[in-house]
Amino acid sequence: MALDFGERRIGVAITDPTGTLAQPLETLTAGRGESPLKRIAHLVAEYEVKQIVVGLPLLLDGTSGTQAQRARRFGEDVARLTGTSVEFLDERLTSVEAERVLREAGVPAKKQKGRVDPVAAALVLRTWLDRGSVR
Repeated sequence: MALDFGERRIGVAITDPTGTLAQPLETLTAGRGESPLKRIAHLVAEYEVKQIVVGLPLLLDGTSGTQAQRARRFGEDVARLTGTSVEFLDERLTSVEAERVLREAGVPAKKQKGRVDPVAAALVLRTWLDRGSVR
């Protein structure tokens, strides 16, 4: 599973049991309904997730800023709550790439809100899978 952490929205992507495909799953919204952490714990159990990768929004120069620190704390909270190993992966520009993917798929900019995040998570997961990081 991959998570694209944001203050307002968290994109979730999942892979198939063979670790071949990365597909967007859903967008979690902070402050609406079920807590995002509880929903993630539910998804981890439902999909029998063995590994979680959290996108780390590094600055363009590769250093860690405030948002990357928040993503790390979020990943640590996810690991504690789910008991699942969490790794971090540089996700610079994945949201820009996700917007491009949606645009090429014919999704108008006005309808991209809430769709970008799980696509960005899928891009993080695809990168992680391509690196052979599946255990």
